Amino acid sequence: MNLTISKEQIINGLQAVQNVVSTRTTLPILSNVLLRAEGDRLELTATDLDVTIACSVEAKVKKPGASTVPVKRLFGIVRELSNSEIDLEVDDKNACSIRSGPSFYKINGLSADEFPPMPKFIEDKKIVLSQETIRGMVKKTSFAISTDESRYVLNGIFISLKDHKMTMVATDGRRLALVDEEIDIEEKSHGEFIVPAKTVNELNRLLQDKGEVELRYAENQASFKLKDEKGSSILIVTKLIEGSYPNYRQVIPAETKERVPLVREEFLHALRRAEIMTSEKSNSVKLSFGKNKLEITANSPEVGEAKESLAVNYKGPEMAIAFNPKYMIDPLNALTNDEVFIELIDELSPGVLKINGPFLYVVMPMRLS
Repeated sequence: MNLTISKEQIINGLQAVQNVVSTRTTLPILSNVLLRAEGDRLELTATDLDVTIACSVEAKVKKPGASTVPVKRLFGIVRELSNSEIDLEVDDKNACSIRSGPSFYKINGLSADEFPPMPKFIEDKKIVLSQETIRGMVKKTSFAISTDESRYVLNGIFISLKDHKMTMVATDGRRLALVDEEIDIEEKSHGEFIVPAKTVNELNRLLQDKGEVELRYAENQASFKLKDEKGSSILIVTKLIEGSYPNYRQVIPAETKERVPLVREEFLHALRRAEIMTSEKSNSVKLSFGKNKLEITANSPEVGEAKESLAVNYKGPEMAIAFNPKYMIDPLNALTNDEVFIELIDELSPGVLKINGPFLYVVMPMRLS
């Protein structure tokens, strides 16, 4: 294998794939990136056996071929090179020579035959939608994914494709984020599955505002092919979480008593300031609604207290409810709308955060001290 590539292109390719590589692997091949050169492209692939990412970049290929090299070392070298052009050559013993201006490096690699093969999709369950749509949906739900390993079905985003709608849900048992978008889905592509958190993190990182995503899925795996306008593509193939997702519809309150419009930025900053005065022991902020006024208070004996007052359009009876501030700040951070609505029943029932759009967030209250 022999090729010339710009520093920018190889860095883009390595940055796209290297995050999935585990530093503590017992299989040396899993610390390596697979380099495959043919035509005018270099394809880079990395995997941890659960998630595989492949990215194709432009290169001048003089001699096609494939090999694998330690990804962190290769990235460390090319990132520090001062010249913008890099020559890569791999011999028949999988030693990779890197030349750029006055610099020369040789890294020992492993044969491409040892690299785990890319999973194949036989079924034709697939949908195509814009990267912007999927990026927005992932951003509005991923913060609510559970990190509790004992409830592993919650360690990802649940995706449902049916009735001309794509729905994404994430919950950790104390809060739930749901978003849906109307899209065209052929009947044969209907179904539901759970995408693990590691893959969701990669989607959060790699999805752009432009281009499209081709989503394919089978019984135990799914793939996301991200294509941009320049013709470059990134492919993410992931194992799916096995098991049944809980019935999330039953935690959404059927009807609420009060609906209060709030300026998102103003509410978010007031909560952030109040959160500073909470502690691990007393980790709650109290929202007290009175006539045209919302008072946000935090009080922890070992830290001090905070009091914030916002003018709001509220005509209902006086009501107070407490929440973990983080659980309110996360969705407000993920949204871009100027206005949000908080819907309440009483101090012991879940609160619901909504926008003028297909998003809903349910959060359990905390006991008022």
